This record gives sequence, structure tokens and C-alpha cells, in this order.
Amino acid sequence: MSPIVQNPASAPGESFDRLLSAIRACTVCAGHLPLGPRPIVQLDPRARLMIVGQAPGLKVHQTGIPWNDASGRMLRQWLDIDESVFHDASRVAIMPMGFCYPGRGKGGDLPPRKECAPLWFDRVYTHLTRIELILLIGRYAQAWYLGKEQKANLTRTVAAFAEYAPRYIPLVHPSPRNTAWMQRNPWFEQDLLPVLRSRVAAVLDLPQGETR
Repeated sequence: MSPIVQNPASAPGESFDRLLSAIRACTVCAGHLPLGPRPIVQLDPRARLMIVGQAPGLKVHQTGIPWNDASGRMLRQWLDIDESVFHDASRVAIMPMGFCYPGRGKGGDLPPRKECAPLWFDRVYTHLTRIELILLIGRYAQAWYLGKEQKANLTRTVAAFAEYAPRYIPLVHPSPRNTAWMQRNPWFEQDLLPVLRSRVAAVLDLPQGETR
């Protein structure tokens, strides 16, 4: 894992409610965010599944609901869970690498801001002690959590998913733009998704095949 930068605002014995309020009020990156700060996370100390993506997209920024877009629909299909489970913070924690919408670049959304992970991740995990499975969506999440254990590229890292069990499952981003990638890599649907669904059902204590 990448080294942690201590947040001067943190304090020993910080309550979860105080931490969550601090996250939602964060303005550290305000000068770099074209639409201003709106940190979007879903956190609860009872959660057992953590989803770590890249950063909120425009629609998510506008609605304030994590993964409230086409990518989120695809992700829920991969996990075989419905919205009521997905957006139940007591079951599923959602903490992207960047908490706010970073704006658009030439080829799509800009990368997540680098400030969030070192400022907040350690403080969050102090409270989320029940997490059993972390889904690492995209290369930014994989680089932070897997460090030197990640492979030469995203495809190889995702293909080696069994090596990171039982704590992590690396995933490609569930964007419609990655449809061609999935067609070129049929093992993702054939081999990885059944394992993913089984692990998610077990962690969330849901009967597999009956989660919808």
C-alpha cells in the first residue's frame, strides 16, 4: 500500500460520526474541482463489503448517489445484487480513490485527486473493522492497495484475481466503454464473475442466486 500522509485534522479516538462529517465538509481540493467539492462516499462501521472505484462521474456528482449511472447498473449486475442491497451502507461501503468529481479531460473524466486517499483512508479503516472483501475497480485503486503485487497492466492484474484472495478482487471499470475489453477477455465473465458473485453473497450473507 502507498504510504499514508497524516492528516493534521485527525485526532486520537475520533468518532465515526465526526469523521464522516469531516469528509463531507472537506474542501482540500476545492481549487482544482470545476464544479466545486461534493465528497460522495457511503460508509458505515457495520459494512462487510468495500467498493473502491476511481471518482464520481458527473451524474453521481449531480445526484449525490454513488454509482448512480450506467456503470453502476453494470456493476450491480456483476455483483448480482439490487439497488436496495447496494445502497445499504450497513452492508456495502463505497469509498472511491477520489471523493469528488474531478472534471473532464480530453479522453473522459480526469484522474481522481491524489489528496483523498492519504488524508482519509486510514481514518476510515479505523472504524470499518468488519470489512471482509474489497473490490478494487480500475488501476488507481489497484495501485494503492496492491502496490508491487499488481501486474504489468490492468488486464493482467484482473486476470490474476485468485492471487489476491480472499481480501481483494481486482476489477476492470464497469463502463460501457469497456464492452470491447470484455469481448476480448471472455474469461472475465466465465471465470471471474462466478467467483465474485459467490464471494459477495457469502460476505453479505445473501443466498446466491436470490439476491435480486
